[in-house]
Amino acid sequence: MGRYLGITRSSYYRWLKHPKSDNEIRNEQIADIIRKIHQLHPDMGYRRIRDELAVNYGIPANDKRILRICRKIGIQSSIKWKPKSCTKADRNPSHIAKNFLHREFHADKPNEKWLTDVTEFKYYIGVEVHKIYLSAILDLCDRRIVSYKISAHNDNSLVMDTFDQAVTAEPDAHPLFHSDRGFQYTSQAFYSRLKKHHMKQSMSRVAHCIDNGPMEGFWGILKREMYYGKRFTSKEELIQSIQDYIEYYNNRRLQRKLHIMTPMAFHELTLKAA
Repeated sequence: MGRYLGITRSSYYRWLKHPKSDNEIRNEQIADIIRKIHQLHPDMGYRRIRDELAVNYGIPANDKRILRICRKIGIQSSIKWKPKSCTKADRNPSHIAKNFLHREFHADKPNEKWLTDVTEFKYYIGVEVHKIYLSAILDLCDRRIVSYKISAHNDNSLVMDTFDQAVTAEPDAHPLFHSDRGFQYTSQAFYSRLKKHHMKQSMSRVAHCIDNGPMEGFWGILKREMYYGKRFTSKEELIQSIQDYIEYYNNRRLQRKLHIMTPMAFHELTLKAA
């Protein structure tokens, strides 16, 4: 029998004497599920895999156990993205606000503090490189994306439309509104928009990306999980991927900062507790 199985006789008899334990069998079962999770979400590290197993598969396990299994089957997350530069400040700003946020990246309730920013994506048509821009507003309490807009132009309209969408979704919100010093946010028109809706403006200091850390962090998550390593060959494909990802992020992506809940689930829980 050993010849047909490709194992030595001594190994075969050793296996007979020492059959797999229940724990080893269970680890193999967990490993199979981990492979499926990794196939769907290659960006997930062992901590997020553990959370996914607990919440969506009903499999309780500690971090160390999942780390051991991941190492054994050769699974690790993709490399994390790091921002390379900040948005440049407007050379002739109409309005500059102080940094009232002071890197206090916690909020006790939804719509208390909003962060915003714009980032770019590239797609290719033949040898031509094209860009689209994503503007988004993030809530610091539940880390949900309150609103977002995608455009071929990084202009005032992009930011204004994002803001208007947020106000429509949350008409009673009067948060501290934090951004960098990009030209859209330092315009008199945007300042007037904030004032109209009784929002206090806050701005990062020049060349201090960390002042808007959670927003930068969201860009990193989004680009690592749906953009980097892929080559998009149409505007429509790229826009659809961004839209699908934000829906996934808000409604299905678990976060430990939110007690292993999704942003929208934590949002609903916080509203009920208020």
